[in-house]
Amino acid sequence: MSAIAQLVEKTIAENVIAVFSKAYCPFCTRTKSLISTLPVKKEDVAILELDQMSNGSDIQDYLHKKTNQRSVPNVFVKQQHIGGNDDFHAAHSAGKIQKLLE
Repeated sequence: MSAIAQLVEKTIAENVIAVFSKAYCPFCTRTKSLISTLPVKKEDVAILELDQMSNGSDIQDYLHKKTNQRSVPNVFVKQQHIGGNDDFHAAHSAGKIQKLLE
């Protein structure tokens, strides 16, 4: 497994919520804002700002292969791929995120 794959898989496995984001992205900001309202400890949430990482484009390429999603944010809750901002908000509105966090 490549170093990029290991980083992504470890981030997803070791955190309740993992977000692959870009600091300037308004959709990412909305997702992170909603996450801040959830009953999850800050230390259980990993947010990787791909635009601020030297290997960010490689991480995004790996995520695209893994999830078939190229865009950010790319959100995982309890190791389950949720999707992007719209998917995350829809899952939250439907109560799916809360169920995963129970």
